[in-house]
Amino acid sequence: MKKLHPLIAVGLTLVTPFAPRLFSATPPPPPPQPGAELAGLTAEQSRAFRDGLQVFRVQKTAATGLGPIFNNVSCIVCHSAGGPGGASPRNVTHFGRNTNGVFDPLSTLGGSLLQNSAISAAAAEVIPRQANVIARRQSTPIFGAGLIEAIPEATLLQNEARPSVDGIRGKAARIVDIASGQNAIGRFGWKAQQATLLAFSGDAFLNEMGITNRLFPKENAPNGKAAVLAQFDKVADPEAAVDPVTGKSEVDRAADFMRLLAPPPTIAPSASSVAGSAIFRGIGCAQCHVPSMTTGPNAIAALSQKQVFLYSDLLLHDMGTLGDGIAQGAAGTREMKTAPLWGLRLSAPYLHDGRAGTVDQAIRAHEGEGSGPRNRYNQLTTQQRQQLLDFLNSI
Repeated sequence: MKKLHPLIAVGLTLVTPFAPRLFSATPPPPPPQPGAELAGLTAEQSRAFRDGLQVFRVQKTAATGLGPIFNNVSCIVCHSAGGPGGASPRNVTHFGRNTNGVFDPLSTLGGSLLQNSAISAAAAEVIPRQANVIARRQSTPIFGAGLIEAIPEATLLQNEARPSVDGIRGKAARIVDIASGQNAIGRFGWKAQQATLLAFSGDAFLNEMGITNRLFPKENAPNGKAAVLAQFDKVADPEAAVDPVTGKSEVDRAADFMRLLAPPPTIAPSASSVAGSAIFRGIGCAQCHVPSMTTGPNAIAALSQKQVFLYSDLLLHDMGTLGDGIAQGAAGTREMKTAPLWGLRLSAPYLHDGRAGTVDQAIRAHEGEGSGPRNRYNQLTTQQRQQLLDFLNSI
């Protein structure tokens, strides 16, 4: 057997605190199916979850505000793998122009997000000729998103302040939360460009379906052409209006669904996956894919002071050539947020643009700050790599 990198021996000592999760005196109850609500919700919270799920499933039409340019007709079309809230291999397109290292999103030409569909061919967007950067991004899973939102910002800043190991140093995404108008740490999206689920929801309603709302009230003009927008935008804004009785719009209800959505279920550990957990830490994967964090006090008991096994530090990292070339929010062109690994088996293909068909390919494609763990992965024996993959497919 090949000799392991010295970090592996160090990593073996780190699994002890997680042993209670792997072994129990009594068999745990069967996990919920992907797309289920969090355990321990009140009756009112369960109703909010179901109401939000209904909004998540509704297909928009031009008569109900779709477009005039959009990427899809409902939330669930792009978030369904494994269950409602999952990932999907559907890609959206971002573009921009990089000149001497300075990125221009070409906002006046409709960038950086291309809406690939329109309610009329005459309103369709195209990638402008000025663009020299084109990137694809696939939909991310949102299982357990409320738990991620409930992790205190102080925890993310502690992750940022950790001493650099192996050339790895994450950066918290300091942004302004559109929902509150306050400075915040981003944690949602490939670039950690949104800090809260309400902002994430409002952004998606506008930019993916063309549904204006109180957070994003300005309609997207096709390639920035105001005259084309005026011709085809026939539904009064905001299209996601607030219900005066409930005080909520569709954006709020979709955020409720995401906030109350359970994390992905795990698979019972095997001898191979337990060995793979030690290898995961030993080769340095846990430097970015931090196994767990804990939520703070929360008005929703199901989200309050819970351990969250997300396998991410929620920070931005320089991924070298694996970056998508797009600057967004606080993230530079080479920076991407550490993707949470829980539910990995439900979200193929992998990496931001789906270029990796398998987890093995995704690991081997790591660059930049991910190079060290990738190189040590490549040095593992066939058996050790399989143990690591078995672990990743169990979380």
